[in-house]
Amino acid sequence: MKPVVEMIRVVEDRTMTSEELMIEKDAPIPTWFGIGGRADRLARPTSAEQLRECVRRAEGKLRVLGDGANLLVDDDGTDGLIVSLSGKTFTGVHQEKASGRVVAGAGTNLPKLITDTVRQGLAGLEGLGGIPATIGGAVIMNAGGAFGQISESVAIVHAIDRDANGVVLGRDEIDFSYRHSGLRDLIITSVEFDLREEDPAALRARLKEVMEYKKGSQPMADQSAGCVWKNPTLTADTADIGAAGDRVSAGMLIDRTGCKGLSVGGASVSPRHANFVVTQIGAKARDVIELMEQTKLRVMEKFGVMLEPEVVVWRRH
Repeated sequence: MKPVVEMIRVVEDRTMTSEELMIEKDAPIPTWFGIGGRADRLARPTSAEQLRECVRRAEGKLRVLGDGANLLVDDDGTDGLIVSLSGKTFTGVHQEKASGRVVAGAGTNLPKLITDTVRQGLAGLEGLGGIPATIGGAVIMNAGGAFGQISESVAIVHAIDRDANGVVLGRDEIDFSYRHSGLRDLIITSVEFDLREEDPAALRARLKEVMEYKKGSQPMADQSAGCVWKNPTLTADTADIGAAGDRVSAGMLIDRTGCKGLSVGGASVSPRHANFVVTQIGAKARDVIELMEQTKLRVMEKFGVMLEPEVVVWRRH
């Protein structure tokens, strides 16, 4: 059965040429969990003007779909308008090796950009190896891990706001912190990075080290969405854990509550890394949500720590 598609004619302001914006009805939302509901409406704009038209037509109910790596969609699906920036306009990359400046569209695949910059001898992103994301999504959540975070290389962010107005922000204007950017109300269209020249062989070795570390400690072969919880900050001194104010491993806290292997339906806490939830055939989004609730409750009861999700859950408004 062919999907139902709404066709909208969009006129480019500068050239006065027109093009068709397609909005799919009842469209699947691909995520790394491989489960969850569908989108009432999903658009893949092919130009900046089409993206602005999406914003105008969403009436405040617009979500941007990236790689689907840290996303869980409720079984009942989502309303509003989902926008995927997977077209050429939003996935282009321009590199200036002499200056180290790299401009990447928001829909650019982060692992591919890392591979390309390492090959070109441009350092700064290799510590993010193994993180599945688009550039826009990675910057929104300030993706990172034991080897650094993406904000360390960001120079300028280009975006539009919810009124379809253009926004340009320098690094110092962005509220970057641990897994936070303060940019969630914006729709990122491209990001400029300041990288530095380095020996490609050394960069390849560094990237290999990062990937080997992750392969040895994370269930990368299983169906999951990466880390489910942000690493929390202790609110009080905790024996054998740390002092008040210390940021500690969410996976370690979950492990110490005995949650490894805990399952609900087709979802379970990974026995390899307790901050990962893996799904099996037949799993439902509600299984993951219930498992997250049980895990959060156990950590709160044992350590008095409230876990904050890193995985984003989309529900109907």
